[in-house]
Amino acid sequence: MTPAQLDKLDYPEYYQKYIRLLPQDDLLDLLSSQAAEMKEFISKLTNNDLKYSYAEGKWTVGQVLQHMLDNERIFQYRALCIARKDQSQLPGYDQDAYVSNSLIEERTTEDFKEEFEVVRNSGILLFKNFNEKMLRLRGSSNGYPLSTAAAGFIIVGHEKHHLNLFRSSYNL
Repeated sequence: MTPAQLDKLDYPEYYQKYIRLLPQDDLLDLLSSQAAEMKEFISKLTNNDLKYSYAEGKWTVGQVLQHMLDNERIFQYRALCIARKDQSQLPGYDQDAYVSNSLIEERTTEDFKEEFEVVRNSGILLFKNFNEKMLRLRGSSNGYPLSTAAAGFIIVGHEKHHLNLFRSSYNL
């Protein structure tokens, strides 16, 4: 499935800013290629880079990386619930609380690289085992409709968004 195959009812309009960043490639291909891109990106960082913020009040590199990991896990869980036809209302989450309570100062670039690899590989296997019917299923997340496939594309688009910010704002 490609981003163009999503329906407007598959996700809230807010996430369009992430999905429009994506090439029209298959979801599994996007997840895999981005895994390699993230591994390369993190490999170039130093532990000191993790503490860098480009402006007062903006998250540090380490905080953004943790946010990306948290977001990926949350959207993997949302995709799993929807694909398994769980009719529960999936909650939103407070990204600032997650970042504030994540012990960033104890993290290293090696630690982040390893975690990104494990989390993404888990997600690839998750989405690999969804068939077309499961990818098209819709549930409710944070009060809005969300399809299994859209959750996957949001993961990739969200990470792409932050990689772009690392390059433009953080000069990394």
